[in-house]
Parts: sequence; C-alpha cells; structure tokens
Amino acid sequence: MRFTGPTFQNILRLRCFVLSLVLLTASLSACKTSAEEDLTPQNDTNTQKVITSPENESSESDEEPAQDENKGEDPNAGNAGQTQQPTTQQPATPQPSTPAKETSNTPGNQTASSLKSSFDFPIGVAVVKERLEEGVYANIVKKEFSRIGAESNFKFKSTHPEKNKYTFNKADAIVSFAQQNNMAVHGHCLIWAKDSTMPSWLLNDKGDAQEFDRILKNHISTLLTHFRGKVSSWDVVNEAVADDGTLKDNIWLRKLGAGYILKAFKYAQEVDPTVKLFYNDYGQEFGGKKMNKIMAIIAEAKQQGIKIDGMGFQLHTVLRIDVNKIKTNMALAASKGLLIHVSEFDVSLKYGQPKTFVLTKALEKAQGEKVKEIVQGYMKSVPKNLQFGITTWGLGDKDSFFNKGYANYDHDYPLLFDRNYNPKDAYRGFLEASLSK
Repeated sequence: MRFTGPTFQNILRLRCFVLSLVLLTASLSACKTSAEEDLTPQNDTNTQKVITSPENESSESDEEPAQDENKGEDPNAGNAGQTQQPTTQQPATPQPSTPAKETSNTPGNQTASSLKSSFDFPIGVAVVKERLEEGVYANIVKKEFSRIGAESNFKFKSTHPEKNKYTFNKADAIVSFAQQNNMAVHGHCLIWAKDSTMPSWLLNDKGDAQEFDRILKNHISTLLTHFRGKVSSWDVVNEAVADDGTLKDNIWLRKLGAGYILKAFKYAQEVDPTVKLFYNDYGQEFGGKKMNKIMAIIAEAKQQGIKIDGMGFQLHTVLRIDVNKIKTNMALAASKGLLIHVSEFDVSLKYGQPKTFVLTKALEKAQGEKVKEIVQGYMKSVPKNLQFGITTWGLGDKDSFFNKGYANYDHDYPLLFDRNYNPKDAYRGFLEASLSK
C-alpha cells in the first residue's frame, strides 16, 4: 500500500503523547529527590553530647560490684528450673542511644505521669552530689522522685575522714537540693560492717573497747545532730550479717563484739527519737539463716527497748529471681510491724553475657516485666501502712556501680533510665505496676 504521509490529526496526537511522557518523567524525578531528602539524617542542635568518659573519681560510689554473678540472688538456689535470659553476641563497638534533651523535664517519650505521682508511697533515688549539678539528671530527679538518698556522701569515710574532723559539704548539698524541691531525705548509712568502707585512721586506731564505743557514739551523735530535722530516716547498720547467719568480720565486731549493732541503734535513738531507723542488707529476701539472724537481732532490740523501725531490702537483683521468695520474706518482716523499704533497687542483666554487651530489645522488655512484677509484689505483700517506699540505686545505667570504670557503660544495664537518661522499659514497667494498686 502507498504511504500518503501523516495527517494533521495524527501529528497533533503524537505531540500530546510526547508532552505527557516528558511531564511524567519530570514528576518521577521530583518524587525520588523528595524521598531521598526525607531519609537524610538531620542535625539536632538541641541534643546534648553523649558522655563516654568514666565518672569523676570524686563522685564514685564506695559500692563494689559483686565478684561473681550471684549477688542479689539465692546463694543456695543454683540455676535449676530457672529461666535463662536472652543472650547476645558481643559487638565490636556499642552504639549510644540518642541523649535526652536538656531543655525538657520530660525524658524521651515519657508521658505526663511521673513515678512519684503514681504511687501512694515514696519513690526514691540514690544520687551523688556531682551528678545533681548536671541539668538533665537534676530535672529527672526533681520530676520523678519524692525521696532522695546518697550512694556515698553520707557514709563514714565521706563525713568523718579524720578522727577529729567531719566534712558535710557534699551531704549538705544533697539535703539542700531536696529541701528546694520538697523531697524527703534518707541517710545511708551510719555504720557499714565492712573494713574497706572505713577511713584508715579508724582501722589503725589502737584504742580499746571503751575508746571505740566513744568513737561510735560520737560519730552517730554528730551526724544525727547535724542533720536533725533534715534527714527523716537512716540506715543505721548496713550489711552486718553473712549468708550463713554469722556476723561479718569488721572493726566494730572485733573491738566491741556483737553488741555493736544494738549500740548503734541505741545511740541514734537517744539523739533523735523521731527519726526512722533501719537495718539494711541484701539477700534476706531468700529467707534462711541470714533472714533468721536479722529477725533475731530485731527481736532482741525490741526486748531491750531499742528502736528499729524498719528493714531495708536492697534488692540488687536479676532477671531469674523468684518474686514469690521476695514477697514471702517481705511479708514475714512486715508481720513484725516493721516498715519495709526496697532500698537499693536495680535489676542486673549481665548474667550469661560477655564482659561488655549491648542492651537488646528482648533483654530490655524482659527487664521491664521483671521490674513490674517486683513492684507489684511489694505492693501486694506489704500492708499500705508499712510501705516505706522503693529507692533505685542510681538514676541511669551510667550511674550504676556495675558500670564503674567502664568508659561506655556497657557492662550492665540495671536501672530505669539508659546512659543518656532516656526512660527504658524498666521505667515503663515500674509505672505500669501502679495500675494494680
């Protein structure tokens, strides 16, 4: 057939098709550019720089991490029948999470609720003086907690460094912070039954029992007089009983005998009869010989008219803890009319992990559920009038004594907030426990 050439109508249709094709190509190119821009990380000028250097030595706790993985759990329980927590492979370099913004009182994705507004009993946190000078840290402490304590700043070595010298500047700063923010103060501790926590002058003192009795009474009287009306409760004696029910060896036991424990409470009572006095320890939540010995000491104090108002259950605990044991022994102490204080709460994740490891979502979720279960157990096993409160041992993971000396704070993740003070599932689990009250 002979080709006669395009008609005008065909030419017009061809031009329209070409124009449509050009417009479609331009539109697809623009969409691709827009999508790429949306995926480009943007600099956040409001975020604070991630801190990865070790904590300043002057603000470190005297607490020492346990040498084995079993502190805070039943020494006789073993691992039979217990649930293993998830494990992870050790990464080359742990990646930091996004730091909380210093310009806001609200950490991360936290709701308007706070811990202190969600419970009928005080929620506390153990701090160090230097941390309170950091804006993000201080804002969270003010927003979330109704009681404040100290990891080290009230202890013997800090407040009584020389025989005839007392120093209260750090402890006073904590008390001042509490007063400015309408928080109660719990003092920790007057006597710790461990030689390494005592100043060298005391350990080297060659005095007799009468001399050491005078030192004990003077130390307790000086602290309670200085903080009268400012510190409403004290751990008078800390960690004096071993797992086998014997008294731990320390300078006070060697110089004064077993009676030093009741003497300490007696001297505190004489100085300030209104302050609440506690015996504080770990591991008694498992019952056995340790719990029996502590209860015997408290019963003897009662017979002698010496006041012991309550018991501190430290609860440096782990994922595989049997919460029923905690509930049983808290209920036992409460049955004697004792105030029950969860005094040093954290949930360690390092069991079964390499020396340093990254917090996975599976571990974080399991920790949140365990925190929730323990807080609910406290509320169910302790009568309301004896619920003295729950205190976490530090604010964020970088403050934990388990991470002492680790530049990236990646040896454990036991607290409610991460190393940049963003709330974890542990925080949310704690908060959710309030719904069961």
